[in-house]
Amino acid sequence: MSDPTETNGTTGAAPAAAPTHGEGGAGRHVRVVLVDDHRMFRTGVQAEIGRTEETGVEVVGEAADVDQAVTVITATRPEVVLLDVHLPGGGGVEVLRRCAPLMSDAERPVRFLALSVSDAAEDVIGVIRGGARGYVTKTITGTDLVDSVFRVQEGDAVFSPRLAGFVLDAFASTDAPPVDEDLDRLTQREREVLRLIARGYAYKEIAKQLFISVKTVESHVSAVLRKLQLSNRHELTRWATARRLV
Repeated sequence: MSDPTETNGTTGAAPAAAPTHGEGGAGRHVRVVLVDDHRMFRTGVQAEIGRTEETGVEVVGEAADVDQAVTVITATRPEVVLLDVHLPGGGGVEVLRRCAPLMSDAERPVRFLALSVSDAAEDVIGVIRGGARGYVTKTITGTDLVDSVFRVQEGDAVFSPRLAGFVLDAFASTDAPPVDEDLDRLTQREREVLRLIARGYAYKEIAKQLFISVKTVESHVSAVLRKLQLSNRHELTRWATARRLV
């Protein structure tokens, strides 16, 4: 794996007329850091949006965990960070907490856009409260992701369609969300697997979506069933549905 602070990409030449969103990278430029614990996913995003002359996006660094993310972001000072929610070392919220001074810099603010497989309300609300400017899921197309990055660079708030409602509901209420002790027993990865199981995904589909092995999925499912004292995936689905996690 290359040095996460290593810069890459080239800046495209600017034409006379500045394009609007979605018209390619000519005439606009944004420096981005990718933070995700799955190397294959980072490679895919880099290949999809990091063609600087076409997209205007220059990927200046990558990171796979919280400590590495803070180091790379501080060293490169990108305009936008694409941030996974679930990371080793404390998750995306911890990255946001430790990068708060960079976000509040009036002259060179670093803005964060969450990019996650999770579309759970608590994940969305958590990173927005932490200071992220938006939240999109990994089902987003490359073109839409480029557009979202530039919108966040300009100070807009960006959300995948159904996620905006979570934020509006959360900030419209002054009540603190209830604590679910059962859910709190699960790790972030176990919650991801739980939601996908409850939605009817097969183990192979979950493994592909989360970039893990089928054996690892099986281990997570066993841990979830044990912690929640459930017997099978049907009981697990009912449990998740009752808590509106599906």
